[in-house]
Amino acid sequence: MFPLLRRVCSRGATMFDIHHLNCGTMCPWGGGFVDGVSGGLTARLVCHCLLVETDDGLVLVDTGFGTEDVAEPHPRLSRPLTTLLRPLLDVGETALARLHARGYRASDVRHIILTHLDFEHAGGIEDFPDATVHVMADELDAARHRGGLVARGRYRPHQWEDPVRWRTYHPEGEPWFGFPAVRALEGLPPEILMVPLPGHTAGHAGVAVKGRDRWLLHAGDAYFYREELDPTTPTCTPGLAAWQSLMEVDHDLRLANQARLRELARHHGDEVRIFCAHDAIELEGRGRALAAKRPARVLEPV
Repeated sequence: MFPLLRRVCSRGATMFDIHHLNCGTMCPWGGGFVDGVSGGLTARLVCHCLLVETDDGLVLVDTGFGTEDVAEPHPRLSRPLTTLLRPLLDVGETALARLHARGYRASDVRHIILTHLDFEHAGGIEDFPDATVHVMADELDAARHRGGLVARGRYRPHQWEDPVRWRTYHPEGEPWFGFPAVRALEGLPPEILMVPLPGHTAGHAGVAVKGRDRWLLHAGDAYFYREELDPTTPTCTPGLAAWQSLMEVDHDLRLANQARLRELARHHGDEVRIFCAHDAIELEGRGRALAAKRPARVLEPV
């Protein structure tokens, strides 16, 4: 049913075919004050997801917006937050549509790994009812209890009210480049793991996947803007800095994990490529100056 998509190199390391997908464009007001490049009134943010092809089926890292989000945005999505982010909600950008375009079916997705359960990361869960959904235990607990105004906006139970096969994990395990890492993800090979990065949310995590020449680390919302990982002068646009402050649950922990990511990029940039969930420049691989300066952080074109 599946071709041999997992490949083994001469040293015995397993490699996967990995695709970078935009599963939701958002156009908040603010232009360059938000994304750092737009010259008009609106900025462009993306929902950067991964599609990992293994010989045992497909794995999604985050899902972006789902088909039901597009068909009936409210009450599935928060009106105040969608008013701020202004998602396009194009069905052609959903993970399901992206997979159909590649000749896959929803049932081919065996696993979904979530960086966290914010609505623009988890909206497509119901599009893949056969998948096991992997998430940190603290994150699922926070999403179910939704304590506070921000939590009620970010976590939308309508997106996962159908029965979901959850698998939850605690922030413990073998080290990975100095980070504690959850390696034993049920049903998944050891070359795919979760890296706890709390701060943005209580159970926020990165997801690491062994690529052809280095690890890829999807850092989720641990940072929002490519220049935040600059090893000497990290900066962020005013709009994204304000958004991060609004949405964080632990300011000090969020900044501490950003600092750890900078150290990872500084010392292991030839072994780990780091990217976040919403920076369109990182997704599309534009900005050759950035690629020359920090090749571990800017991706090839999709």
